Amino acid sequence: MNNQSDSSVTAEVVDSVAKKTSFFIDFWQNIDWNNLLSVGISKTIQIFFFILIFLLIKKVGNVFITRTFQNYRRKKHISLSRLDTLDNLTHNIYNAVLGFFLAYAILSEIGIPVGTLLAGAGVIGLAFSLGAQGFVSDIVNGFFILLEKQVDIGDVVTFTDITGTVVDVNLKTTTVKSFDGTLNFVPNRYITIVSNLSRENMRAQINIRLEADVDMIKVNSIIEQVNNRLVPLHPEITEEPINLGLMDIGDGLLAIRIHIFTLNGSQYAIQNTFFQEYVMALTKEGIVIPATPIKMTI
Repeated sequence: MNNQSDSSVTAEVVDSVAKKTSFFIDFWQNIDWNNLLSVGISKTIQIFFFILIFLLIKKVGNVFITRTFQNYRRKKHISLSRLDTLDNLTHNIYNAVLGFFLAYAILSEIGIPVGTLLAGAGVIGLAFSLGAQGFVSDIVNGFFILLEKQVDIGDVVTFTDITGTVVDVNLKTTTVKSFDGTLNFVPNRYITIVSNLSRENMRAQINIRLEADVDMIKVNSIIEQVNNRLVPLHPEITEEPINLGLMDIGDGLLAIRIHIFTLNGSQYAIQNTFFQEYVMALTKEGIVIPATPIKMTI
């Protein structure tokens, strides 16, 4: 009895396998390989053609954009840093638009319903709208940063606790290179206060400590002599040095303070140069420069 049952099960299994095998054989034999190969070759050639056209248009367009901005750079009344920013942004937008149309053409050619995908993407976008708020904030804030000309490539800026030179500005992020070489990618939504150090003349402040009983007439005369000698050598100085006189700088210390306004980016070099010359000239004339007192902690 058991032998008959086992034989029946085995027969059913064999019959099932035979049917499936027969199905795949029929399916394989019914494939129109000539037509499939023909369509595959045709679509491959068309996709290759699309890519070739894309590369050609991309090359011509980028060359045109580059030459257009090169022509603008020859005009003296246009900011070069502003042109660099717009040049970089224009290239990015142009390449992104071309990439979108290339992807659209390839997907349409291989039979994927792009319109349906876009409609579905709209539904998906609505579903994930809360998660995309940060991205939208970046784009909106980046748009106004560019529109209001808050920063340009090459500007020295401060964003909260980041200070450095702007190396890239786009709608999503602003890239700032710190003075120690660190590259900071700042999402535009986090840029709330922009301190641009490259738009106006900058101030170099020099404090030279002096004794309380110093001869200020002699000190002022020496300072003026140094100014008369150095200022003509530094065209980056935009205003004559301002001697603010002796003042309290805290901790019981007195110092003479001088302000020198320079072109942006030159303030630190001017500050160091003039400070050294002031100290050397004062010391040479017998003016004592007191050392900073050491604070004792218990």
